[in-house]
This record gives sequence, C-alpha cells and structure tokens, in this order.
Amino acid sequence: MSEGSKRRLKLWIRLLSVTRSAEAELREFLRVRHDSTLPRFDVMATLYRRREPCSMSELSRMLLVSNGNVTAVVDRLEADGLVVRRPSESDRRTVLVSLTAEGLAHFETLAREHEAEVARIFSTLSDADVDALTDILKRATKR
Repeated sequence: MSEGSKRRLKLWIRLLSVTRSAEAELREFLRVRHDSTLPRFDVMATLYRRREPCSMSELSRMLLVSNGNVTAVVDRLEADGLVVRRPSESDRRTVLVSLTAEGLAHFETLAREHEAEVARIFSTLSDADVDALTDILKRATKR
C-alpha cells in the first residue's frame, strides 16, 4: 500500500469518526431536548422541504430507506398530530402524507434548534475552516 493510499484511508476513517460523533450528539440532543429521534426529524425535514403531499413510496425513496421504516415513523408522527395521511384523488391505492399546521410549526422550531446544535458541535471551526472543508469535500465528491 502506498503512503498516499494509507493517508487517504486514514482520512476516510477520520471522516467516519467525525460523522458518527456529530450524529450521536444530534441523536442525543433530539432525544433529550425534544423527545424525538433523527428518523422523525428526517421525515419532517423532507416533508417541510417538499411543501406538498407526497406518497409513502416517494418519501422512502427521498430518504433512502425502506417503506416499512418510513411507515413506522409516519405512524408515530401521525399519532402525535404532526402529519396527516390522505388517499390520493388520482389513485386510491396511493396514500399521500404531509405535515399538519402543528407539524409545520413544530418542525420550524425543531429546525432552528437543530441548526444551533450543529453550529455548537462544529464551533471549534472558524468560518475559514468551514469554507475550506466545504470546498475540499465538494472536490472529493466530484467525479
């Protein structure tokens, strides 16, 4: 193995470590501060960005998870009054899901606090560091 490939392998391990650490902190933040989970946040964020009802299949594709995983999360969000499911008018076999007004307001609060928590997690980085890392990671993912 060349020195260059060893360094890239170490970089990969460092990236995984940073990602896992930040994700663990965000999961704990959501659990403790909001009695919520990262999958709930992800579903609500996807529906928030979309702003129109989408099918459960579309939602699972956007989140890159199985329909079963999305169904379980949507079930809990619906029970909490944060999302609503409705049959599609064009295809009664299709169920559409969207945020309720309460879900929209709840997510906006959650998103602000999530953003602040991400800022706290990476607070040791200067703005220049963030810009440099962003540039480097963009170049690393271009093929």
